[in-house]
Amino acid sequence: MPRRAIVAGAGIGGLSSALALSQAGFKVTVYERAKALEEFGAGVQLTPNATRILSRLGALESVRRLAMPPTRVCVLSGQDGVILASMDLSDADRRWGAPYLALHRADLQAALAGIVNHDPNTGLVLGAGVTGVRDEPDQVSVSINGDASASDRADLLVGADGLRSRIRRVLEPKEAAIAFTGRMAFRATIDSALLEPGWSQPEITICLGPNAHLVCYPLRSRSIVNIVAVTESQSHSAFDEVPWDGAASLGDLEFAFARWSAPIRRLLAAAGQWRAWPLFARPPLRSFHKGRVALVGDAAHPMVPFLAQGAAQAIEDAGALGRALSKAKDVRSGLADYSQKRVARATRVQIEAQRQGRIYHLSGPLALARNAALRILGGSGLRARYDWLYGA
Repeated sequence: MPRRAIVAGAGIGGLSSALALSQAGFKVTVYERAKALEEFGAGVQLTPNATRILSRLGALESVRRLAMPPTRVCVLSGQDGVILASMDLSDADRRWGAPYLALHRADLQAALAGIVNHDPNTGLVLGAGVTGVRDEPDQVSVSINGDASASDRADLLVGADGLRSRIRRVLEPKEAAIAFTGRMAFRATIDSALLEPGWSQPEITICLGPNAHLVCYPLRSRSIVNIVAVTESQSHSAFDEVPWDGAASLGDLEFAFARWSAPIRRLLAAAGQWRAWPLFARPPLRSFHKGRVALVGDAAHPMVPFLAQGAAQAIEDAGALGRALSKAKDVRSGLADYSQKRVARATRVQIEAQRQGRIYHLSGPLALARNAALRILGGSGLRARYDWLYGA
Protein backbone atom coordinates (compact mmCIF):
# COMPACT_ATOMS: atom_id res chain seq x y z
CA MET A 1 0.00 0.00 0.00
CA PRO A 2 1.52 3.37 -0.99
CA ARG A 3 2.44 5.81 1.74
CA ARG A 4 0.35 8.97 2.05
CA ALA A 5 1.40 12.58 2.44
CA ILE A 6 -0.58 15.71 3.24
CA VAL A 7 0.63 19.10 2.00
CA ALA A 8 -0.75 22.25 3.62
CA GLY A 9 -0.78 25.04 1.05
CA ALA A 10 -1.04 25.12 -2.75
CA GLY A 11 1.54 27.79 -3.44
CA ILE A 12 4.66 27.15 -5.46
CA GLY A 13 6.38 25.24 -2.66
CA GLY A 14 3.33 23.12 -1.85
CA LEU A 15 2.56 22.14 -5.44
CA SER A 16 6.23 21.39 -6.17
CA SER A 17 6.40 19.27 -3.02
CA ALA A 18 3.33 17.31 -4.14
CA LEU A 19 5.03 16.46 -7.43
CA ALA A 20 8.26 15.50 -5.69
CA LEU A 21 6.46 13.29 -3.19
CA SER A 22 4.51 11.60 -5.98
CA GLN A 23 7.81 10.75 -7.66
CA ALA A 24 8.99 9.32 -4.33
CA GLY A 25 6.05 6.91 -4.27
CA PHE A 26 3.55 8.76 -2.08
CA LYS A 27 -0.14 9.38 -2.56
CA VAL A 28 -0.49 13.10 -1.89
CA THR A 29 -3.37 15.37 -0.93
CA VAL A 30 -2.81 19.14 -1.06
CA TYR A 31 -5.15 21.21 1.11
CA GLU A 32 -5.49 24.91 0.24
CA ARG A 33 -7.59 27.25 2.35
CA ALA A 34 -8.43 29.57 -0.59
CA LYS A 35 -11.48 28.54 -2.56
CA ALA A 36 -9.77 29.30 -5.89
CA LEU A 37 -6.22 29.72 -7.10
CA GLU A 38 -6.74 33.35 -8.00
CA GLU A 39 -4.28 35.52 -9.86
CA PHE A 40 -2.26 37.54 -7.38
CA GLY A 41 1.20 38.96 -7.13
CA ALA A 42 3.09 39.63 -10.31
CA GLY A 43 6.40 38.48 -11.73
CA VAL A 44 8.67 35.77 -10.41
CA GLN A 45 12.21 34.93 -11.49
CA LEU A 46 13.10 31.25 -11.76
CA THR A 47 16.85 31.03 -11.55
CA PRO A 48 18.68 27.90 -12.82
CA ASN A 49 18.84 26.29 -9.37
CA ALA A 50 15.01 26.20 -9.50
CA THR A 51 14.43 25.28 -13.15
CA ARG A 52 16.84 22.36 -12.74
CA ILE A 53 14.49 20.92 -10.09
CA LEU A 54 11.40 21.62 -12.19
CA SER A 55 13.02 19.61 -14.98
CA ARG A 56 13.47 16.65 -12.62
CA LEU A 57 9.82 16.97 -11.57
CA GLY A 58 8.64 16.90 -15.20
CA ALA A 59 7.28 20.45 -14.96
CA LEU A 60 9.86 22.54 -16.80
CA GLU A 61 8.40 22.36 -20.30
CA SER A 62 4.93 23.38 -19.09
CA VAL A 63 6.46 26.33 -17.25
CA ARG A 64 8.85 27.28 -20.04
CA ARG A 65 5.96 27.75 -22.50
CA LEU A 66 4.62 30.55 -20.28
CA ALA A 67 7.95 32.19 -19.47
CA MET A 68 10.32 34.82 -20.83
CA PRO A 69 14.02 33.83 -20.91
CA PRO A 70 15.87 37.09 -20.12
CA THR A 71 19.01 37.72 -22.13
CA ARG A 72 20.76 39.67 -19.38
CA VAL A 73 20.53 41.39 -16.01
CA CYS A 74 21.33 45.09 -16.38
CA VAL A 75 22.19 47.12 -13.26
CA LEU A 76 21.69 50.90 -13.57
CA SER A 77 22.22 53.94 -11.44
CA GLY A 78 18.68 55.09 -10.72
CA GLN A 79 19.52 58.78 -10.56
CA ASP A 80 21.17 59.12 -13.99
CA GLY A 81 20.41 55.83 -15.80
CA VAL A 82 24.09 54.96 -16.31
CA ILE A 83 24.80 51.21 -16.71
CA LEU A 84 26.91 49.92 -13.82
CA ALA A 85 27.12 46.26 -14.87
CA SER A 86 25.50 43.88 -17.35
CA MET A 87 25.35 40.13 -16.66
CA ASP A 88 24.79 37.90 -19.70
CA LEU A 89 22.14 35.17 -19.21
CA SER A 90 21.96 33.89 -22.79
CA ASP A 91 24.12 30.87 -21.97
CA ALA A 92 22.52 30.00 -18.62
CA ASP A 93 21.87 26.42 -19.77
CA ARG A 94 25.54 25.89 -20.57
CA ARG A 95 26.98 27.65 -17.51
CA TRP A 96 24.55 26.52 -14.84
CA GLY A 97 22.90 23.50 -16.46
CA ALA A 98 19.38 24.94 -16.61
CA PRO A 99 17.57 28.01 -18.01
CA TYR A 100 16.90 31.33 -16.31
CA LEU A 101 13.20 32.23 -16.72
CA ALA A 102 10.78 34.99 -15.71
CA LEU A 103 7.01 34.60 -15.68
CA HIS A 104 3.86 35.70 -13.92
CA ARG A 105 3.47 34.05 -10.52
CA ALA A 106 -0.13 33.10 -11.35
CA ASP A 107 1.04 31.36 -14.56
CA LEU A 108 3.62 29.35 -12.62
CA GLN A 109 1.09 28.33 -9.97
CA ALA A 110 -1.48 27.39 -12.62
CA ALA A 111 1.06 25.30 -14.55
CA LEU A 112 2.05 23.37 -11.41
CA ALA A 113 -1.58 22.95 -10.34
CA GLY A 114 -2.44 21.56 -13.77
CA ILE A 115 0.26 18.89 -13.46
CA VAL A 116 -0.86 18.05 -9.92
CA ASN A 117 -4.47 17.67 -11.07
CA HIS A 118 -3.44 15.28 -13.85
CA ASP A 119 -1.12 13.18 -11.70
CA PRO A 120 -2.99 10.05 -10.54
CA ASN A 121 -1.06 10.10 -7.25
CA THR A 122 -1.87 13.70 -6.28
CA GLY A 123 -5.04 15.59 -5.47
CA LEU A 124 -5.78 19.25 -4.77
CA VAL A 125 -8.58 20.24 -2.37
CA LEU A 126 -9.53 23.93 -2.35
CA GLY A 127 -11.43 25.76 0.37
CA ALA A 128 -9.90 23.54 3.05
CA GLY A 129 -7.11 24.70 5.34
CA VAL A 130 -5.08 22.64 7.80
CA THR A 131 -5.80 24.17 11.22
CA GLY A 132 -4.54 21.57 13.68
CA VAL A 133 -1.80 18.93 13.79
CA ARG A 134 -1.15 15.94 16.01
CA ASP A 135 2.10 14.09 15.38
CA GLU A 136 1.59 10.46 16.43
CA PRO A 137 4.06 7.56 16.53
CA ASP A 138 2.76 5.87 13.38
CA GLN A 139 0.96 8.70 11.55
CA VAL A 140 0.23 12.41 11.64
CA SER A 141 -3.37 13.58 11.93
CA VAL A 142 -4.67 16.98 10.89
CA SER A 143 -7.82 19.03 11.36
CA ILE A 144 -9.31 20.52 8.20
CA ASN A 145 -11.39 23.67 8.48
CA GLY A 146 -13.21 24.60 5.26
CA ASP A 147 -16.63 24.29 3.74
CA ALA A 148 -17.07 21.15 5.81
CA SER A 149 -14.82 20.62 8.85
CA ALA A 150 -13.05 17.29 8.71
CA SER A 151 -9.86 15.47 9.58
CA ASP A 152 -7.28 13.42 7.75
CA ARG A 153 -4.33 11.15 8.51
CA ALA A 154 -1.16 10.40 6.62
CA ASP A 155 2.41 9.21 6.99
CA LEU A 156 3.75 12.76 6.89
CA LEU A 157 2.69 16.40 6.72
CA VAL A 158 4.43 19.12 4.72
CA GLY A 159 3.80 22.68 5.88
CA ALA A 160 3.87 24.91 2.80
CA ASP A 161 1.57 27.51 4.32
CA GLY A 162 3.73 30.58 4.06
CA LEU A 163 5.11 33.28 6.31
CA ARG A 164 2.37 32.96 8.95
CA SER A 165 2.50 29.17 8.93
CA ARG A 166 0.33 27.26 11.38
CA ILE A 167 2.40 24.14 10.79
CA ARG A 168 5.60 25.90 11.91
CA ARG A 169 4.17 25.93 15.44
CA VAL A 170 4.79 22.18 15.63
CA LEU A 171 8.53 22.88 15.31
CA GLU A 172 8.54 26.16 17.20
CA PRO A 173 5.88 26.13 19.97
CA LYS A 174 7.17 29.47 21.29
CA GLU A 175 7.11 31.25 17.95
CA ALA A 176 9.71 33.91 17.29
CA ALA A 177 7.98 37.13 16.31
CA ILE A 178 7.55 38.02 12.66
CA ALA A 179 9.60 41.20 12.30
CA PHE A 180 9.02 44.04 9.86
CA THR A 181 12.27 44.69 7.95
CA GLY A 182 11.71 48.43 7.53
CA ARG A 183 11.09 48.07 3.79
CA MET A 184 8.00 48.14 1.59
CA ALA A 185 7.77 46.60 -1.87
CA PHE A 186 5.36 48.22 -4.33
CA ARG A 187 4.24 46.08 -7.27
CA ALA A 188 2.55 46.89 -10.55
CA THR A 189 2.19 45.55 -14.06
CA ILE A 190 1.89 47.93 -17.01
CA ASP A 191 0.75 47.41 -20.58
CA SER A 192 3.92 47.54 -22.69
CA ALA A 193 2.15 49.73 -25.25
CA LEU A 194 2.08 52.54 -22.67
CA LEU A 195 5.84 52.50 -22.14
CA GLU A 196 8.97 53.53 -23.93
CA PRO A 197 10.23 50.52 -25.96
CA GLY A 198 13.35 49.92 -23.87
CA TRP A 199 11.35 48.72 -20.86
CA SER A 200 9.88 45.74 -22.74
CA GLN A 201 13.20 44.32 -23.92
CA PRO A 202 13.75 40.69 -22.80
CA GLU A 203 15.99 41.54 -19.88
CA ILE A 204 15.87 42.18 -16.15
CA THR A 205 16.66 45.76 -15.17
CA ILE A 206 17.77 46.64 -11.63
CA CYS A 207 17.97 50.35 -10.76
CA LEU A 208 19.81 51.35 -7.57
CA GLY A 209 19.43 54.55 -5.59
CA PRO A 210 19.62 55.93 -2.04
CA ASN A 211 17.29 54.00 0.30
CA ALA A 212 15.38 52.47 -2.63
CA HIS A 213 15.71 50.28 -5.69
CA LEU A 214 13.56 49.14 -8.58
CA VAL A 215 13.39 45.90 -10.62
CA CYS A 216 11.46 45.49 -13.86
CA TYR A 217 11.12 42.94 -16.67
CA PRO A 218 8.50 41.97 -19.26
CA LEU A 219 6.04 39.09 -18.92
CA ARG A 220 3.51 37.24 -21.06
CA SER A 221 5.22 37.52 -24.44
CA ARG A 222 6.41 41.01 -23.44
CA SER A 223 2.83 42.32 -23.46
CA ILE A 224 3.16 43.66 -19.92
CA VAL A 225 6.05 44.90 -17.79
CA ASN A 226 6.38 43.84 -14.16
CA ILE A 227 7.74 46.42 -11.70
CA VAL A 228 8.83 46.02 -8.09
CA ALA A 229 9.91 49.22 -6.32
CA VAL A 230 11.31 48.79 -2.81
CA THR A 231 11.58 51.70 -0.39
CA GLU A 232 12.50 52.30 3.24
CA SER A 233 9.52 52.64 5.58
CA GLN A 234 9.13 53.28 9.29
CA SER A 235 5.57 51.96 9.51
CA HIS A 236 3.51 49.14 8.13
CA SER A 237 0.54 49.49 10.51
CA ALA A 238 -1.98 49.62 7.67
CA PHE A 239 -0.86 46.17 6.55
CA ASP A 240 -0.45 44.35 9.88
CA GLU A 241 -2.98 41.66 9.06
CA VAL A 242 -2.14 41.33 5.37
CA PRO A 243 1.38 40.07 4.60
CA TRP A 244 1.26 41.51 1.08
CA ASP A 245 -0.91 42.81 -1.73
CA GLY A 246 -2.52 45.81 0.00
CA ALA A 247 -3.57 48.90 -1.95
CA ALA A 248 -1.01 51.69 -2.39
CA SER A 249 -0.86 55.13 -3.97
CA LEU A 250 1.51 56.64 -6.50
CA GLY A 251 2.23 59.42 -4.02
CA ASP A 252 4.11 56.96 -1.78
CA LEU A 253 6.44 56.24 -4.67
CA GLU A 254 6.74 59.75 -6.07
CA PHE A 255 8.33 60.89 -2.82
CA ALA A 256 10.86 58.02 -2.68
CA PHE A 257 11.86 58.35 -6.35
CA ALA A 258 11.55 62.13 -6.78
CA ARG A 259 15.24 62.61 -7.64
CA TRP A 260 15.57 59.60 -9.92
CA SER A 261 16.01 59.84 -13.69
CA ALA A 262 13.11 61.08 -15.82
CA PRO A 263 12.63 57.72 -17.68
CA ILE A 264 12.20 55.89 -14.36
CA ARG A 265 9.75 58.49 -13.05
CA ARG A 266 7.73 58.16 -16.28
CA LEU A 267 7.77 54.38 -15.86
CA LEU A 268 6.36 54.65 -12.34
CA ALA A 269 3.72 57.17 -13.40
CA ALA A 270 2.44 54.83 -16.13
CA ALA A 271 1.17 52.25 -13.65
CA GLY A 272 -2.59 52.37 -13.16
CA GLN A 273 -2.61 50.55 -9.83
CA TRP A 274 0.02 49.80 -7.21
CA ARG A 275 -0.07 47.11 -4.55
CA ALA A 276 2.00 47.32 -1.36
CA TRP A 277 3.89 44.45 0.18
CA PRO A 278 5.53 44.93 3.60
CA LEU A 279 8.68 42.82 3.83
CA PHE A 280 8.89 40.66 6.94
CA ALA A 281 11.54 38.33 8.34
CA ARG A 282 11.79 35.50 10.84
CA PRO A 283 14.90 34.13 12.56
CA PRO A 284 16.41 31.05 10.87
CA LEU A 285 15.27 27.67 12.14
CA ARG A 286 17.77 25.04 13.23
CA SER A 287 15.66 22.26 11.74
CA PHE A 288 13.00 22.05 9.05
CA HIS A 289 11.37 18.94 10.49
CA LYS A 290 10.07 17.38 13.68
CA GLY A 291 8.82 13.81 13.75
CA ARG A 292 6.56 13.34 10.74
CA VAL A 293 6.21 17.06 10.01
CA ALA A 294 8.39 19.09 7.64
CA LEU A 295 8.38 22.68 6.39
CA VAL A 296 9.12 24.08 2.94
CA GLY A 297 9.30 27.57 1.44
CA ASP A 298 8.37 30.64 3.47
CA ALA A 299 7.05 28.47 6.30
CA ALA A 300 10.65 27.33 6.85
CA HIS A 301 12.74 30.28 5.66
CA PRO A 302 10.92 33.45 4.55
CA MET A 303 13.07 35.31 2.04
CA VAL A 304 13.35 39.01 1.35
CA PRO A 305 13.31 39.34 -2.45
CA PHE A 306 16.75 40.85 -3.10
CA LEU A 307 18.21 37.66 -4.59
CA ALA A 308 14.96 36.63 -6.32
CA GLN A 309 15.05 33.36 -4.39
CA GLY A 310 11.68 33.02 -2.65
CA ALA A 311 10.15 30.69 -5.23
CA ALA A 312 13.50 29.14 -6.14
CA GLN A 313 14.29 28.05 -2.59
CA ALA A 314 10.79 26.60 -2.14
CA ILE A 315 11.32 24.54 -5.29
CA GLU A 316 14.76 23.47 -4.03
CA ASP A 317 13.09 22.33 -0.80
CA ALA A 318 10.62 20.23 -2.77
CA GLY A 319 13.35 18.55 -4.78
CA ALA A 320 15.41 17.77 -1.68
CA LEU A 321 12.34 16.47 0.17
CA GLY A 322 11.45 14.06 -2.63
CA ARG A 323 15.01 12.78 -3.00
CA ALA A 324 15.45 12.23 0.75
CA LEU A 325 12.20 10.31 1.13
CA SER A 326 12.78 8.20 -1.99
CA LYS A 327 15.99 6.86 -0.41
CA ALA A 328 14.92 6.63 3.23
CA LYS A 329 13.98 3.46 5.09
CA ASP A 330 11.25 5.34 6.98
CA VAL A 331 9.57 8.74 6.98
CA ARG A 332 11.21 10.15 10.10
CA SER A 333 14.74 9.41 8.94
CA GLY A 334 13.89 10.74 5.47
CA LEU A 335 12.65 14.02 6.90
CA ALA A 336 15.72 14.28 9.11
CA ASP A 337 17.91 13.81 6.03
CA TYR A 338 15.91 16.47 4.15
CA SER A 339 16.38 18.95 6.99
CA GLN A 340 20.08 18.22 7.33
CA LYS A 341 20.63 18.86 3.63
CA ARG A 342 18.57 22.05 3.42
CA VAL A 343 19.03 24.12 6.57
CA ALA A 344 22.54 25.42 5.94
CA ARG A 345 21.94 26.37 2.32
CA ALA A 346 18.52 27.97 2.83
CA THR A 347 19.83 29.90 5.83
CA ARG A 348 22.78 31.16 3.79
CA VAL A 349 20.41 32.37 1.06
CA GLN A 350 18.24 34.10 3.69
CA ILE A 351 21.25 35.95 5.09
CA GLU A 352 22.74 36.81 1.69
CA ALA A 353 19.38 38.20 0.50
CA GLN A 354 19.23 40.50 3.53
CA ARG A 355 22.82 41.61 2.86
CA GLN A 356 22.00 42.29 -0.79
CA GLY A 357 19.16 44.56 0.29
CA ARG A 358 21.53 46.64 2.40
CA ILE A 359 23.92 46.97 -0.55
CA TYR A 360 21.11 47.96 -2.92
CA HIS A 361 20.00 50.80 -0.63
CA LEU A 362 23.34 52.41 0.16
CA SER A 363 23.58 56.18 -0.12
CA GLY A 364 26.30 58.84 -0.16
CA PRO A 365 29.97 57.77 -0.35
CA LEU A 366 29.08 54.09 0.25
CA ALA A 367 26.80 54.12 -2.80
CA LEU A 368 29.58 55.64 -4.89
CA ALA A 369 31.93 52.89 -3.71
CA ARG A 370 29.33 50.23 -4.56
CA ASN A 371 28.85 51.65 -8.05
CA ALA A 372 32.61 51.73 -8.64
CA ALA A 373 32.91 48.13 -7.46
CA LEU A 374 30.17 47.03 -9.88
CA ARG A 375 31.95 48.72 -12.79
CA ILE A 376 35.21 46.98 -11.89
CA LEU A 377 33.51 43.62 -11.37
CA GLY A 378 31.76 43.76 -14.73
CA GLY A 379 29.47 41.14 -16.20
CA SER A 380 31.88 38.21 -15.97
CA GLY A 381 32.72 38.94 -12.36
CA LEU A 382 29.05 39.30 -11.50
CA ARG A 383 28.26 35.92 -13.09
CA ALA A 384 31.02 34.26 -11.09
CA ARG A 385 29.56 35.64 -7.86
CA TYR A 386 26.28 33.82 -8.55
CA ASP A 387 27.79 30.42 -9.40
CA TRP A 388 27.34 29.19 -5.80
CA LEU A 389 23.63 29.98 -6.00
CA TYR A 390 22.61 29.12 -9.55
CA GLY A 391 24.93 26.14 -10.05
CA ALA A 392 23.90 24.19 -6.94
